[in-house]
Amino acid sequence: MKKMWGGRFSKTTDHLVEDFHSSISFDQRLYKEDIRGSIAHARMLGLQNIISESEADQIINGLQEVLKEISEGKVEFDVGAEDIHMNVESLLTKKIGDVGKKLHTGRSRNDQVALDVRLYLLTEMEEIGELLVNLMKGLTKVASENIQTVLPGYTHLQRAQPINFAHHMLAYFEMFYRDYQRLQDTAKRTSVSPLGSGAMAGTTFPLNREMVQKELGLSGVTNNSLDGVSDRDFIIEFTSFSAILMMHLSRLSEEIIFWSSQEAAFIELDDAYSTGSSIMPQKKNPDVAELVRGKTGRVYGNLMGILTVMKGLPLAYNKDMQEDKEGLFDTIDTVKKCLLVYAPMLKTMRVKKEKMLEAAQKGYTNATDLADYLVYKGLPFRDAHEVSGKLVAYGILHGKELDNLTLEEFKKFSDMIEEDIYNAIDVRTCVERRDIKGGTGFKKTEEELKKAIEVLATL
Repeated sequence: MKKMWGGRFSKTTDHLVEDFHSSISFDQRLYKEDIRGSIAHARMLGLQNIISESEADQIINGLQEVLKEISEGKVEFDVGAEDIHMNVESLLTKKIGDVGKKLHTGRSRNDQVALDVRLYLLTEMEEIGELLVNLMKGLTKVASENIQTVLPGYTHLQRAQPINFAHHMLAYFEMFYRDYQRLQDTAKRTSVSPLGSGAMAGTTFPLNREMVQKELGLSGVTNNSLDGVSDRDFIIEFTSFSAILMMHLSRLSEEIIFWSSQEAAFIELDDAYSTGSSIMPQKKNPDVAELVRGKTGRVYGNLMGILTVMKGLPLAYNKDMQEDKEGLFDTIDTVKKCLLVYAPMLKTMRVKKEKMLEAAQKGYTNATDLADYLVYKGLPFRDAHEVSGKLVAYGILHGKELDNLTLEEFKKFSDMIEEDIYNAIDVRTCVERRDIKGGTGFKKTEEELKKAIEVLATL
């Protein structure tokens, strides 16, 4: 195939190089954005009298036909045309003749691909944002049903203090809401048109860059032609957002995996979101959560990949930057699949409230409240901490939880302890009394949930 850039060359491209060089196998998914950008560019060329308006109309009509044919699966892309940009231009020229060759006036593939990826990413970010909101709604649903559900909170994977399950779920709401905000911030910096940057230095044609930008619904144009074609920080930023999001999903997945184990048995996942074993009939595996945890690694890898590609590149465009797309596409697909399945998995899981409460009542999770009780009685905290610790050691030695000690046993360690100790160290009291802003108290959690729902209503 004759190359559109082949005027300077006397030899054809070796078939091995052609296959190695071509990106059409993966960048064909940019066809809608490529044609959308080309239509806006052609319309601007006509209005600026760089080409005639009739030629612009021919090009636009031709591009719309090409778009329809690709969408209907009637087009077989040509590896020899290298990428989606050349394939679309080749298809256009075959359809409308030499007028199609005028489309690329004042434009380079360098600014063209930068635009295509930005447009594509903006569309995908909008969808990811919607999926993220749906996940947050799932968290608030679980929270609203579990304000009064007490479970042990953990540090170092050891039972630490009693909390309520709604508060635990809303902790993840906060994380995912920050992820949502990061996504919106990334979109702001992505919504910029590089068209007009040319290959690297701009163009001699009197382009109206702002007209194209506005038609494409973007918020501005790039200020520097070198920067416009040679940076991919918007991809890096999106992939970084994705890595942080996946980290949060992975942490929640780890908790779901633990909670659904027989050792904890705090929840049971719906059959529709679990799998079995090919050899062990009794198994019910949390494979969705495990896969999300595993897929986090590939998103991390994609972030490191694009950072490594870009770290040593001089200005302006370098062919290395063709490597920006496959990792980006994989990241988008991975994040969307994980979010799509996660919300319904959460909404359908069964919370075993009695089992959670039973666990919270064991493991001396109320030891801190015993120390606080003594502080309220007038004992310095460090001394109160020591007394509580000794009582825990005594309980372990005699196989008793703090709640099961007699008042006589308590008084062996402090005369300040009275009959009211039993109410003070009841796990529900331990949760209820933590009514400070941001705490796990039932009333404060209700307020926290209300605010979360109000936030969702604005998104």
